Amino acid sequence: MNVVHVHDRRVKVSRPTRRRPAVLIAVLATIAAVLVPAASSAASPAVSSAVSSASPSGAARHSGHHRAAPAAPGTVVIDGKRMRQARIALDRGDPALRAAVKSLTTQADSWLGKGPWTVTDKPKPAPSGDPHDYLSQAPYWWPSQPKTDANPWGCPYVQRDGERNPEVDTGTDRPDIGKVFNSTTTLSLAWYYTGKKEYAEHAARILRTWFVDPATRMNPNLNHGQFIPCKYEGRAIGIIDFSQQYTSVLDALAILGTGAPGWTSGDRAGMRTWNKAFLDWLVNSPFGKEESAAKNNHGTFMDMQVAGLALATGDRSLARKTVLDARTKRIDPQIAADGSQPQELTRTRSWHYSTFDLVAYTRLAAIGEQVGVNLWAYEGPQGQSLFKAVGYLLPAATGAAPWPHPELEFKRFAASDIVHAAADAGDRDARAALPRLETPPGGDLWALRPAAEQLDSIAG
Repeated sequence: MNVVHVHDRRVKVSRPTRRRPAVLIAVLATIAAVLVPAASSAASPAVSSAVSSASPSGAARHSGHHRAAPAAPGTVVIDGKRMRQARIALDRGDPALRAAVKSLTTQADSWLGKGPWTVTDKPKPAPSGDPHDYLSQAPYWWPSQPKTDANPWGCPYVQRDGERNPEVDTGTDRPDIGKVFNSTTTLSLAWYYTGKKEYAEHAARILRTWFVDPATRMNPNLNHGQFIPCKYEGRAIGIIDFSQQYTSVLDALAILGTGAPGWTSGDRAGMRTWNKAFLDWLVNSPFGKEESAAKNNHGTFMDMQVAGLALATGDRSLARKTVLDARTKRIDPQIAADGSQPQELTRTRSWHYSTFDLVAYTRLAAIGEQVGVNLWAYEGPQGQSLFKAVGYLLPAATGAAPWPHPELEFKRFAASDIVHAAADAGDRDARAALPRLETPPGGDLWALRPAAEQLDSIAG
């Protein structure tokens, strides 16, 4: 999904007349309901925006359209309490939130006629021979020889970093799993904010088909992720096919779990079983252990995925340990004293991978908030921190200076969610930068789902 900037506005409350004390009481109650944010979001521009609509005139104007008070979803990364506050403010007519929801529903409507997808419909199964096993191809590896009857793949394959081989979008499950992730995230959010049952029912159908239905479900492993023809039948690095987005699916599941039509108790149980089995594979398989040892963004995303799945399936101890360990295991070696990320700067897509890695860090920090770990407050022995890492991006993110490192396709908006996250965590420079960010394609949805997402996906 992509993100529409919601500007800060001061709270304005119409002054009640002495003849209408009941209105004053109602106004104060309304403001109190919206002004009780999660502790981590007290300075959030999304909350400021929501409060501005809670005036007597706004409430009266939309009183005929109020729905039952929404539940706060037990989300893993997104702050469910802030979602609830946004829903309340939206129902009372907040104009900025209504604009954001319009962008959201435009995306959701585009998914209604698509899917569901299944892992079993690829032209050829994974090397295991089981059509239920997920299969994807390494995106930056290309044939080096002409394809012939004797050498149908054009082997050997050679690496061209940052250049995506179009073969990876044919014959594997990678394109479809991206559609599953993006559609269910968008549709579940759209249902929560609009109540339109078609959104929830379609999200449920997509999730049930890919993960739950025995005839079409995916096996809970990534043994054949990012294979390289004539070289590897699968690689640990393929885990990132899921780790970069699957925590958004966990949040979608939590949103649907607040009472979405079409999402049954059997669906919930099936997803819980799948998630527990997938977490076990991630933690205990050779590929999972290898990916956890990765020194760059792959390791960060692996931590985020493990912590998110642990929290979603009730293992708070593993979630907390994973976030705590990320301080010395990830931040210390991955972020330099000046805030740069040296491993990511060596890439041909250094801007993309610098912002990409921080998506994982900011989402991991959000998981940490739920298990009593403040990852934003951590400073390494050279002063490394998430705030410094975001600060390193600000000149390019705001357009104040060019990005001084290699980048095949610079997209300034890629940093927008990350800057929002740092601003919400209390960084003054990030907050001051918000008005100068580039709006991502599709609009800024931060007020509706305050959690960083990868806005410039290159799916690799």
